[in-house]
Amino acid sequence: MSIDAADLPAEPARPLALLDKALRLQTPLADRHVDRMRRNRPEARPQQIVSRLNAELRAATISAGAGVGAAAAAPGVGTGLALAAAGTEFFAYLNASVLYVLARGEVQGVTIEEIERRRTLVMAVMLGDAGAKSIGAVAERTGQHWARQLVRAIPMTKINAVNKVLGRHFVTKYGTKSGIIVLGKVVPFGIGAAIGGTANGIFSQGTITAANRAFGPPPQSWEA
Repeated sequence: MSIDAADLPAEPARPLALLDKALRLQTPLADRHVDRMRRNRPEARPQQIVSRLNAELRAATISAGAGVGAAAAAPGVGTGLALAAAGTEFFAYLNASVLYVLARGEVQGVTIEEIERRRTLVMAVMLGDAGAKSIGAVAERTGQHWARQLVRAIPMTKINAVNKVLGRHFVTKYGTKSGIIVLGKVVPFGIGAAIGGTANGIFSQGTITAANRAFGPPPQSWEA
């Protein structure tokens, strides 16, 4: 998906605004993406589709991070332009992560209609252990495979309270700490490419691991 400069907010560090934009863009695509994957591989079981989603997330995020680092090394590219590219790359990373989480839910029968619950799901998965603990502390429901509880058991008043807590953690992780990684990506002479690709690889694997805990193992068959 192409990213236009108009998709980015005026201020560079607004991860929650970017998250909401990514949710609006990717929500209508998630079920269609899963349907297309199943049509292309009609014999594939849910586990195989999940494996493909994992591979897509890794590929999308690692290549995006490495691309920013490589661009920073190009002759004539200043730090300002490189940082602008890194901001666009973060939005691309966020879109890939949102699509992954929502598509993973489609595969495993966790389809969420309310925007607030989708926001909770995505933030909690992208925050890993901190996200799951925040849900447990505020909603008083946690443990393994909590994504289905998000749909069925947690009342909306609790969801709104959870989102406030998750939002603060999300800004800290993807606003402050990612800024350090962005600076690493714009190191000249191509060093930033390795830093950017590696950092995004770590983030995407963390998202996959957290999704495994949130959703549990995929069913053995689509009928299940």
